[in-house]
Amino acid sequence: MIPVRHRPPALPGPPASTDPGASPAGRRRDLLTAGAALLLFAVVAVVGGLLDRGRVLVPWPPLTATWEPHVGPGTPAAVAVAVLVVGYGPAVARRLPWRWLTRSAWATAAAWTWSLALIDGWRRGIAERLTSPGEYLHGVGHFHDAGTALRGFTEHILAGTPQSWETHVIGHPPLAVLTFVGLDRVGLGGGAWAGAFCATVGSAVVPAVLVTLRALGGGDAGERTARTAAPFLVLTPGAIWVGASADGYFAAVAAWTLALLAVAATASSAGRAAVAGLGSGLLFGAALYLSYGLVLLVIPALAVLLCAAATRGSGSPGALPVAVAAALAGVGCAVLSFTLAGFDWWEGYRLLRVRYYQGWGGIRPYAYWVWGNAGATVAAIGLACAAGLRRAVLGAPGAVRRWRAGHAPVETLLPCAMLLALLAADLSGMSKAETERIWLPFTLWLPMTAALLPARDRRGWLIAQAAVALLLNHLLLTEW
Repeated sequence: MIPVRHRPPALPGPPASTDPGASPAGRRRDLLTAGAALLLFAVVAVVGGLLDRGRVLVPWPPLTATWEPHVGPGTPAAVAVAVLVVGYGPAVARRLPWRWLTRSAWATAAAWTWSLALIDGWRRGIAERLTSPGEYLHGVGHFHDAGTALRGFTEHILAGTPQSWETHVIGHPPLAVLTFVGLDRVGLGGGAWAGAFCATVGSAVVPAVLVTLRALGGGDAGERTARTAAPFLVLTPGAIWVGASADGYFAAVAAWTLALLAVAATASSAGRAAVAGLGSGLLFGAALYLSYGLVLLVIPALAVLLCAAATRGSGSPGALPVAVAAALAGVGCAVLSFTLAGFDWWEGYRLLRVRYYQGWGGIRPYAYWVWGNAGATVAAIGLACAAGLRRAVLGAPGAVRRWRAGHAPVETLLPCAMLLALLAADLSGMSKAETERIWLPFTLWLPMTAALLPARDRRGWLIAQAAVALLLNHLLLTEW
């Protein structure tokens, strides 16, 4: 986030003395919550270490990582980005013109993601992340004839079938691997280009969240929330798994689905609502064919629409129904396209459930991972986010009352919707382990809750966020 010479005045905010969350008791509870989150991670790690590794099936539970303290070429850059964002990020985020804020937030998030990845070195951190035997790049050769491959896609999912495909290829709908087929076709094949694509595109989650907060917050209040949350969204520990994991790319598609839906539902004209809504629907359809789990986007999408219904402002009275209709049309177009091409989403998901329990999913104990996943989530969201989430969850009843009165506290309602989606994924039993990357489309939104923390404490919480990411990336060698 780079300052410019001519800046607009900072948006006004409540003085520290009137900050309702700045009471000594509230601040102590924030610290206790962060401590409890850290304790949860430690307990999950200890219990996972005591269990039979042949059943837990991750090398350093709850994370898919190995203990390997190291530094690399990304170390100085990561420390520099952290210092600059902690030192200048909040002030710059308050003063930059909005257009420059979204662009610089993406650039800074990309710098943070790339520098964290390069702590492991160029080959281990970027170029070889997506080249392991089970990854998408090994499936590119199956799509010399894309039409035939799509029509026969479900025939290669179950174990024991002739020519069963790679783990990640069969574990997702076909658009995931087709993305890398497309990169290969335009001359950007191989691990380096794939890793660079995922790290850079995945960082675009940050401006999408900012756009959503501004659209749904109703005028200056929404923009002020977005500006407060921006440094926390940038310095998320989840960036470790954005670069370079295909789930970071999936997260960006999901994020812009919600961002365009928010823009459409609060648009000032029916035409703009239709265009943005159609874009949102097409991206939602794309998300469904990137990952089966992204069907859970319907939960935060409903929260976006509910917030938009309360955020009247200068929006067109007809924007909301037009946005919904256009979005449904976009989803329908995406679903129809893949169905006509020969891929049956429901059949693919049915077979994947069988395949999941044929493999590690049938070995990993549900009794451990149903709460062990929470430990992995703590690592991905950081301690500041844990403290902010406490405020969001406890503030949910009041937020509902405010919503009924015509004001949408999106920084409370949207994180609660993300938590509901994560709970559904967790209880389903289809997310046992590896959730530090699998749940990125939902966890990367949660740092927005740091906007609920007292202003006087935010710099300290930013330091905590950066410290978690740097410690994890330097002490552990993650597989994603």
